[in-house]
Order: sequence, then C-alpha cells, then structure tokens
Amino acid sequence: MTQALPGYQAEPAEVDLAEGNEPEVAVASQWKLMWWSFKRHRLAVVGAIITLWFYLVVVFAGFLAPYSGDFYSADHAYAPPQQLHVVDGGDFGLYVHPLTGKQDPKTLELTWAEDRSAKIELGLFVKGEEYKLLGFIPGDRHLIGPKDPNAQQPVYLFGADKNGHDILSRMIHGTVVSMTIGLVGIAISLVISIILGGLSGLLGGVVDTVIQRVIEFLMSLPAIPLWMALAAAVPPSWGPLQRYFAIVVILSMIGWTGLAREVRGKFMALREEEYINAARVDGASRGRLIFRHMLPQFTSHIIAGLSLSIPGMILAETSLSWLGLGLQPPVVSWGVLLQEAQNVRVITTSPWIMIPGIAVVVAVLALNFLGDGLRDAADPYS
Repeated sequence: MTQALPGYQAEPAEVDLAEGNEPEVAVASQWKLMWWSFKRHRLAVVGAIITLWFYLVVVFAGFLAPYSGDFYSADHAYAPPQQLHVVDGGDFGLYVHPLTGKQDPKTLELTWAEDRSAKIELGLFVKGEEYKLLGFIPGDRHLIGPKDPNAQQPVYLFGADKNGHDILSRMIHGTVVSMTIGLVGIAISLVISIILGGLSGLLGGVVDTVIQRVIEFLMSLPAIPLWMALAAAVPPSWGPLQRYFAIVVILSMIGWTGLAREVRGKFMALREEEYINAARVDGASRGRLIFRHMLPQFTSHIIAGLSLSIPGMILAETSLSWLGLGLQPPVVSWGVLLQEAQNVRVITTSPWIMIPGIAVVVAVLALNFLGDGLRDAADPYS
C-alpha cells in the first residue's frame, strides 16, 4: 500500500462536464462543453423553455388568441373574467356563463353577474375571425373560442378593458410586439457594439479615446428622461409601424454602450496574440481581423450578453408605452395594455387589467435565467 508523503496534499478533482467521461471531455468542442454546462443550470433550462414558449406565441398569435386585437364589445366595458367550466352534466364540455351588467341608479356603479340559466359553449380549434400567421399565412381556426362564431355574447376569460376588448386576446397579440422589439433592438445594438467596440479595442489611441468618451457620455445620461425626450421627438403624425421602428432605434441607440465595452475589452486582450499578429503580417484587413479571427473567439460571451440585454429592451418599451411616450393604440403591446393601470380607481375596481404585467414579469425573469445560464456556460472551465 502506498503512503502519502509528509506535507503532500491531493489536488481537488476537476468537475467532469460529461458526467464521468474524461476522454469525451478532452476532445469535445467549445459548443459541446457549453451545452453540457448549460444543462446543469436548471433555472436556465426552465428559462429557455419559457422563452421558447413566448416566441411560439409570437408565431401562432392569431391561432392562440380567441379574438383579434381589434375585437371589442362596448356593452362589456370592464367585464370581469369568466369562470371556465370543464364538466357539463357529468360529460366533458367547455363552457362559460354569459355576463349581465346592472348599473346602480344612484352611484352609477356597474356590477356584473353570471347568468347561470344560460351558457356559452366553447370548443377547441373552432372557426372564428380570419388572421394571417407571420403576416402572410391565412387562417380562421382558433385554439379556443365559442363554438358559434356568430355568438352575441363575447367570452372574456381574462376580463375586458374600458372599451370591451378581450384582455387575453390582446395580451397574446401584444406578445408579438413586446417580444420582437427586444430582438430587433438587440440586433441593431449588436452591429453598433461590434463595429465601435471592435475598432476601439483593435486600434486604440485617439480612436479608442473618442469612442470611450462618447460611451461614457451616453452612460452618464439618466435613462428614463433620455427615453422620454427621444420618444417625444417622434412626430405624432407617424403611423403605428413607423412609430414602432422609431422606438426600436431609440432603444438601440441607448442600449449598445455596455456590450461595446465588453467587446473592446476582449479585443484588447486578443490583439497581441500571436495568431492575430501573424494575420496582420499576412496582410489581413481590419475587417477580416475583427470578423474572421477575433470575433469568433468570444461569440459565446456575446450571445450571453445579448440574452441579458433583451429584458432591458422589453422593460424599456413597456415603460415608454406605459408613460404614453412609446407605442400608441391601435398598436397592441404589453406597455400599451398597462396604460390604464395609471388610474388607481380603475385598479381597485378592475384589478384584472394588471394581468398583462404578469406576462412582463415572467418574460423578463425567464430571459434573465436564460442569460445567467448562457453566461456561465460561455466559460465551461470556470
């Protein structure tokens, strides 16, 4: 039996990403190591599943929503959520009871009650309003809705707003805008960050000084007043689509600074590497040095940084729209849906108008969990 020498301390065992298969770890690619590390982060996996679900809602919004975003019933303003019944007389059958409103002649307060003597039968994959998936695929089938497409009584599973819009349908349609505005904004920020951050880290000198002073100036400005000023500069005569892209550009102009500094730091660390000097001596242009030799070395870190930036974009759009400076009706987004929440009296009497806020919280948490997992997986040896 071998005895340990005096003073000898065994080295701690390394974490085996492949769960005991050391030869496989030794030959595994960087992306495979990242995948193994990511799977061990349970919250990140949950965040990825929820995020994927949100983007599936974006793709199939017309199918998932019972009604279009423009559907309303003026007679059902602030109607409360209806209870969904699953069993009908011992048999499986989806239905809700219609709502009847009664106004107090003295206080003018409107109260709602279910008419249990009648019911509205619901079905799955029912025919309803026409829509276009992805903007060009026509369809008229909805996941859930009244079996009778001509039913006089609407169905409000999440309640109605002041105009009688179905909050559930508008939440689903609002997901399209709120979740895509983050992707589009991050795509623009990524281009600006790579170009300016890359030039700053690669060239240094006067170029680095000028770019860093611009970044410091933008980072020193208070975010909300700056958003308000830029959003207020958007002409009110612009249409919904023009205003949408204007908000995206505004958020991108502010959101690129942090990622640009990360890119600069990585470029400064890589520019003195031997393979970079060899490529420079070989006559590689600056663009080739950036995009062919340096950028691929930390692509995983950029992906992690981007995933953590998307929640900021979503919250920024929600905040601007909630303040009335972002997107405006008829565009539907989570921020637009929450505009009514500025009235305390409305929240007291109709708390269901806050339901879109739950979607914001869940989406931001899921994206943050996903970003944390990607950030940790980007360096699987740490």
